[in-house]
Formats: sequence, C-alpha cells, structure tokens
Amino acid sequence: MSNELTFKPRNHAFDLLCGICIIRMIMLHITNMCGLGQNAVWTEVMHWSFYFMSFFFFKAGYFNKTMEGNSWDFVKKKGKQLLVPYFVWGGIGCLVWFFFVLLILPKNNSMVKDMSISHLWETSEFWGNAPTWFLLSFFTAYVTMHFLRKCPSVRIKVTPTRSIPLKLHYLTLFFPLVSYWLYKHDNPLWLSMNNVFWGLFLFFLGKLWRWMIAKFRQTRMFVLSCLMIVAFCILNAIDRGEYTMSSNTWTGSFPITFVKIMCSICGLSGLLLTIRIPRIPALCYIGQHSMVFFVLHYPVLVLYKMIKASNTHTIKGYWDDWIILTLLTFAFCSWLVPYVERVPWLSGRKKRETCKTQIQKTT
Repeated sequence: MSNELTFKPRNHAFDLLCGICIIRMIMLHITNMCGLGQNAVWTEVMHWSFYFMSFFFFKAGYFNKTMEGNSWDFVKKKGKQLLVPYFVWGGIGCLVWFFFVLLILPKNNSMVKDMSISHLWETSEFWGNAPTWFLLSFFTAYVTMHFLRKCPSVRIKVTPTRSIPLKLHYLTLFFPLVSYWLYKHDNPLWLSMNNVFWGLFLFFLGKLWRWMIAKFRQTRMFVLSCLMIVAFCILNAIDRGEYTMSSNTWTGSFPITFVKIMCSICGLSGLLLTIRIPRIPALCYIGQHSMVFFVLHYPVLVLYKMIKASNTHTIKGYWDDWIILTLLTFAFCSWLVPYVERVPWLSGRKKRETCKTQIQKTT
C-alpha cells in the first residue's frame, strides 16, 4: 500500500496582508521618487497604513515554530535566507546607481554632492536599493531572539520560600520602550539597528497571537479582532501619531501609536484568519512571492529614474511617469518571479523538490 501526501487547506489571510503591504511599500517608493509624496490623498493613505512594515516582523513570529537547535547552523541558515540577498541586491542597486551617477549624469549633479562616506556605517541602506535595510534588521532580530530563547531562565524570589522562573525572551515585551528611548536620543546605533528592538517585540507578539488563535474559540477571536480594528480606527482619528520603521521614528503620542499598531496588526490578521478569506489571485500572488517584489522593485525604479534624467527630464512632479513606473514595476517583477526564485542567492529560498518527487519518496 502506498502512502499519500495530505495537504492542509491554506489560509490565505497572511498572503493577502503580505500582498497589500508590498503594494503599499512599492507605491510609497514610486510616489516619493516622483516627488508626489505630499499629495493630500496619498498622505491620508499613509496615515491609515503606516503600520504595514511592522507586519512582516509580526508574521515572522506568528509562523516561527522554534528557535532551538545549534546556534551556528541557525545563523548560517538565516544568513543564506537574508544576508546573502541583502548583499547581492544591495550590490545590484549600487551598480545601477554608480553607473549613472558617476558615468552618465553631469559630474556636478546633486546626487554626488549629497553622498557621504558616513552613510556606510550610519545606515544599512545601499545606494540604489535603499529598502534592503529591512533584510539586515530582520536577520539581526532572528539571531537575537534565538540567543534570548537559549538563555537559561532566571529565578526571581517572590517570597522567602517561593521563586518563579523568568525567561529572558519575555524582556522583549519592554523593547518598545527601548525603541522609543533610542528615538528620543537621535537613534545612535549604527547600521539602522535602532528598529530591531521594535521588531523583536513584534516577533514575540506574533507568537503570542498565534497561541491565542489556537487557544480560544473562533467566535471569540473574531469578536476580539473586530473590537481591535474599531479601537484602531477611533484612536487613529483622534491622534495622527505614526511609526516609521526604517528610521525608527515615532510621532504623536507614543502610547497611543503603540496601541494602534498592536490593534491594527492583530485585528486585521485575526479577522482574516477567522473568516478564512478566499484566495484573491493578484494580491495573494504578490504576497506569496513578496521577497522578489521587495528586493527587485527599487533597482527598477532607480533605473527608470536615471534613464529619464539622463535623456529627457526629471520624473519629479509628473503623474504620467508615476503611472508608467507603477505598471512597469509590477509587470517586470511579476515576470521575473519564477527566474529569481530558482536562484537561492537571489531569493533566499533553497531549492525545493517537486510534489511528484516527494510522493515518490514516500511510496
């Protein structure tokens, strides 16, 4: 008798949220590159979606099953998934950037004047592919959480005869305060590491939310998620505070912004998980292949911007360029998805066996 593989139906909640987050991020970069970021409609969109970049750390914690195992193997694995694409796509961005800035554009262009050597250690952004900061922060958060989880528990005395164990990774619950403290002190850490503390909190929050989803009945989680979304809407209408993860910048009231982010991320994910939303092809496709869209889109934007600047005019203030760049970016990234994902050092994915091969192995 042959064994048969059984597949659990996929819940498309996180695919959908990932797709929305990636589209929002790409549109943010296109809009800013076209100098249209101060448009009233766009600023309102940003105000109601500022928490989307935080979602990826939350998602990582939600789906992470264990942080145990050999530390060296864990670091190597995460290095292949995140650090290798970080340097490869950062290098690709730099090649595009410096080719135009140093060889094509006029020698006295503003881009050369604005370049600073301190950029190399003060930020983790590459010229020509600035969003890659996320991969380094993501890697640092994973490795830090791994070592926090491996630390032995500390016993705290409650009474002279009784003590309770405290696991060190529970300290991540206080890391939002560290993030805010770093912001108030001008974010002194090099390589954009100031945002890692907030990322570690979100990672822990994701694991906690997964436990709650599994622990409590679906109806209760649905009601709780709806209440959290309502709370976010009310608080966001009252206070326009936002958090920008790339620069670890907090605006408005810190406590309210902190609660808003938790309510929005947990509420939206909980709602979509409990109602088991059907697959929405375009959005879920982008969400499932979010890594490719993430690492590839910015060099495409820079290449278009440089070609226009060296041949016709700057793209700043031109809505026609905004439309062309939007269509071109999503079409080009979608076309390259299967090719990029075949190469581990580009996508961070290891080569996977086909379903047919897996079935053959189990027979």
